[in-house]
Amino acid sequence: MPRHDQPAWRESMRVRFDFNNAMSAAVGAQGLDDREISRLDASIRQAHATLARRRRAGELEWMDLARATDVVREILDFVESIDGRFENFVVLGIGGSALGNTALSTALNAPYHNLLTLTQRGGKPRLFVHDNVDPDQFRGFLRVIDPEKTLFNVITKSGGTSETMAQYLIVRQLLIEQLGDRHREHIVATTDPKSGELRRIVDDEGYRSFPIPPGVGGRFSVLSTVGLLSAAATGIDIDALLAGARYADEICGEPDVWRNPAAMNATIHYLGYGAGRTLSVMMPYGQALKDVADWYCQLWAESLGKRVNLDGEVVYNGPTPIKALGVTDQHSQVQLYTEGRFDKIVNVIAVRDFRETVTIPAGFPPSAGVNFLGGHTLNELMSVEREGTIVALTEAGRPNVTFELPEVNPFTVGQLLVLLEMQTAYVGELFRINTYDQPGVEAGKIAAFALMGRRGYEARRDEIRRRRRTDPAYII
Repeated sequence: MPRHDQPAWRESMRVRFDFNNAMSAAVGAQGLDDREISRLDASIRQAHATLARRRRAGELEWMDLARATDVVREILDFVESIDGRFENFVVLGIGGSALGNTALSTALNAPYHNLLTLTQRGGKPRLFVHDNVDPDQFRGFLRVIDPEKTLFNVITKSGGTSETMAQYLIVRQLLIEQLGDRHREHIVATTDPKSGELRRIVDDEGYRSFPIPPGVGGRFSVLSTVGLLSAAATGIDIDALLAGARYADEICGEPDVWRNPAAMNATIHYLGYGAGRTLSVMMPYGQALKDVADWYCQLWAESLGKRVNLDGEVVYNGPTPIKALGVTDQHSQVQLYTEGRFDKIVNVIAVRDFRETVTIPAGFPPSAGVNFLGGHTLNELMSVEREGTIVALTEAGRPNVTFELPEVNPFTVGQLLVLLEMQTAYVGELFRINTYDQPGVEAGKIAAFALMGRRGYEARRDEIRRRRRTDPAYII
């Protein structure tokens, strides 16, 4: 039996959620008390029931991604078939088609994975995620990689994502010029299983492809083929990752808010938003989890930033996510968090046991301000720096919560991702908004289509041009 299926090991690797410092006993008037949370109990139970009903109806496919074992087998078989063939695995995607890939790699691959030798990487390829269309950056990248040794993973469910498809067209031309008919062996697509522009291209060109479940939106897709393919290709244990995700799903199956960490943090943020705490800071203390904060920002912003609610009322809803990194941002942002406006909830991610232990050499005797560090470890320093920030926030009356990972491994990261997805789903239900659409993003896409001359968008292009007036008086 794999250890991630052993109850005792799973319990030892459980991610713990500590919300003591969100309560009034710790932070005073800015905190919550038991009665406030209990008054919301019926709403939380209703949210839980609604999510469960929609899941049974097949409306929330992202909740069942961790149980798609057939997809895992297909991915692992493909990875085995390309073993040793490529030195570079390049993701062409944006938003949810990129952020999760980066978060998984940063968290679970070795630090500086791309700088290790092929042997040190266990024969696995480097990973590059291109989520922008900056011409200098993209052209510069294509100049330094060898197409013969590179596999490109084009990720877009619709195939209508202009940024990704522009990158694809450039890469395709480069591959044809250098590899001829073999260029198809260097492209794998992740897209809708049946429809869309990229699916038609896949069918015409004969590319190997992996399906994105039609009901899974980009920001909830990290545990689908979108994130799993690059993870498996670079050596991450995706079986353990999904086992952790399933464990978190079990934990979140509890309708009692006092026993469900995702529901509790949703409640804390929902009640806090109503009291003016409209900013949600995600601050991991661990470099490996830095890009989880980036992924969280998209999850939170696109899911909760909505103009109208489910009743069609204009609400301009949305707590704003902020990414930070401990201890780095103690020296850039924490001053604001401790002494600025009372408009933030700080989410700390703690790591109990790091992979490495680094001892600080004996101190410099003439300097009392340096000497005391000798004999301690960077692990201790990271821990006390985190605790110092929590103390400072709490004593200043600033609500903060902590997710503690026993260690950073595929099982705990899978848990963390699902906990954050589930709390987003709960908050969306409490706000009574559509958590899964993004009309603001679509408006920008349509404007870009029109301005780039896409057929069928001529009227929108003309409208934009009529409205776009620039007054020189307001240019300095």
